[in-house]
Amino acid sequence: MSSKFGLGRGLSDLQQAKGVIPDISLLTPVERVVVKQVPLVQIGANPDQPRKTFSDEELSDLAASIKEKGVLQPILLRSVSGRDYLYEIVAGERRFRASKMAGLADIPALVKTMSDENAMEIALIENVQRENLNPIEEANAYQNLMTTCGYELSDVARLIGKSESYIKNSLRLITSLPSSVQNLIAQGKISGSHGRALTVAENPDALAQKIIAQNLSVAATEQLVKSAPRAKNRRQTSSKTMDAAHVRDIETRMKNALGVPVKLIERRGGAGQIVLSFSTRVQLQELVEKITK
Repeated sequence: MSSKFGLGRGLSDLQQAKGVIPDISLLTPVERVVVKQVPLVQIGANPDQPRKTFSDEELSDLAASIKEKGVLQPILLRSVSGRDYLYEIVAGERRFRASKMAGLADIPALVKTMSDENAMEIALIENVQRENLNPIEEANAYQNLMTTCGYELSDVARLIGKSESYIKNSLRLITSLPSSVQNLIAQGKISGSHGRALTVAENPDALAQKIIAQNLSVAATEQLVKSAPRAKNRRQTSSKTMDAAHVRDIETRMKNALGVPVKLIERRGGAGQIVLSFSTRVQLQELVEKITK
């Protein structure tokens, strides 16, 4: 059975395929790709990069190593147009930042042609493989794949080699917790496990501060949450979804109205998304005009 993913591989496959250039060599099994030096001024960051925080200390250490030994592993780039730069980082932003800090003018890189979807997959897998993401960045990356690429929960789980329950629990951190508590998790003041325990609490902010003040373990936090009021405004959900015929009818009607392929994805609770596909920029512009009229 063919894979949904452009990569066609999950995290376990990536780990098995490690070589001299583990992040890159397996992406080109039937294509010869040459590493070349690319000027740093021609490279821009990926706006969909899952990792948003980079430790100054960590970058300084890597910059010092690069000054002494150079960049030992090429970064992965893709060509882009209509930007202030020629190439966008797919994997290796930490090496890119440290190289700038080290005063380098260029960096060894592989340049590939790939879709937004593939670039997002690779960036997520690289960061998950290296455990570079904090729990909030990880959850947002999964949500981004589902929202932007139209992936189901099972798709994301298969892509990164985790269980569906793991993905669900990760997503709860950004769907059930206020931004103040999410920030505490992102900053490492409380763990993701603490955060998951707080998702059912009525006042997670107050409990989070108590966890920090008393240096509570996850087990102690779970006991604390059990004795505290539960959230009264938890969204009511339903497991009942539309039947397949109804979904196809909606997709057909929208396709006829908009002139592009349409995919309707309904999730538990009645939420979901509509994915519109276009093949050219002209078709995109026509679609935008139809929708915005």
